[in-house]
Amino acid sequence: MPGYKHLYIPGPTNIPEEVRMAMNVPMEDMRAPDFPDFTKPIFEKVAKIFRNTTGQVFIYPSSGTGAWEAAIQNTLNPGDKVLMSRFGQFSHLWVDMAQRFGLDVDVIDCEWGEGVPVEKYAEKLKADVSKEYAAVFATHNETATGVNSDIKGVRAALDAADHPALLMVDGVSSIGSTEFDQDAWGVDCAVSGSQKGFMLPAGLGILSVSTSALKAHRNARFNRTFFAFEDMIATNTAGYFPYTPATQLLRGLDVACDLLLEEGLENVWARHHRLATGVRKAVDAWGLRLCAKEPKWHSDTVSAIIVPENIDARDIISRAYHTYNTSLGTGLSKVMGKVFRIGHLGWLNEGMVGTALTAAEMAMIDCGIQIEPGSGVGAAVSHFTETAAVPAAEAA
Repeated sequence: MPGYKHLYIPGPTNIPEEVRMAMNVPMEDMRAPDFPDFTKPIFEKVAKIFRNTTGQVFIYPSSGTGAWEAAIQNTLNPGDKVLMSRFGQFSHLWVDMAQRFGLDVDVIDCEWGEGVPVEKYAEKLKADVSKEYAAVFATHNETATGVNSDIKGVRAALDAADHPALLMVDGVSSIGSTEFDQDAWGVDCAVSGSQKGFMLPAGLGILSVSTSALKAHRNARFNRTFFAFEDMIATNTAGYFPYTPATQLLRGLDVACDLLLEEGLENVWARHHRLATGVRKAVDAWGLRLCAKEPKWHSDTVSAIIVPENIDARDIISRAYHTYNTSLGTGLSKVMGKVFRIGHLGWLNEGMVGTALTAAEMAMIDCGIQIEPGSGVGAAVSHFTETAAVPAAEAA
């Protein structure tokens, strides 16, 4: 089929040409004497994306799941009691990992479409007068359901209870795209991956930790090798790694961070919110609804769109792919067949969002959903034109 194959899943995301070309280099010596000249600034740039000024960043050749594992292994102990919530496939998988590690998991199950239950967290933390919880886990952006949660609220609950538990945050599909401030929010372990807001292929697990997490690491007794902080610290300090790093991905990460920092993080966050609002206006115009139950849960990186009960969302995804050369995200686990997802994060602009909405509209109409052709696209266009910034040349 002629033309581009369009990618609108919530990760991996589209890769900027500058990033792709930065990775198109010959293999290099990761033990070369000048290698630290390249790597040390990367750690500094990544820390700026997380807004971490006092802790440390670890970059593993893994997925975000590896960074989840690293956070647990390096800061907690077998049998530690932790507070978690489950409201989508990825928060479920984090709970499952914690249980497999032998943590004593107090899990709050929520309806899929809701987010972290901050009020229930506050109640449990206040009731934990003996301070048994060693950590509180929160999935910032649940990719499966398009739900964003209030991490500042979780920190406020910890502070109100004067609780010393570490705050662990899964920011895989939020960091680098939506507001995140590790220092201001008191996040101790912030997890991300390369294939979403960092605009790279999958393959890097990124973990940013606070000084409190580094202190907890001194007493952490989990057996660990690949993800051991101590090995990374010993070598990262000099600009090297304890094993072969993914050098080409690091080349891309360097440029991706430059792009984000040059745009300005606040501008990146505002761009994602504006584009996501356009998608939400399209969903309203179609007469459909999001999996996210309330506006406070709306994600600015992915929208999970509920289809009518007589429609299988997998048919829409298949039609978009085979007929319109467009990849949309499938529903996972409990919402499989009930939703399709549009990823609107990373290297993205209005025209790209318009393409995703156009393909989704055509696929839905082909699959029998009664929507007015152009209705969703038109609603997004109206939003984008009404909120467009005036180019500097015109303003002058």
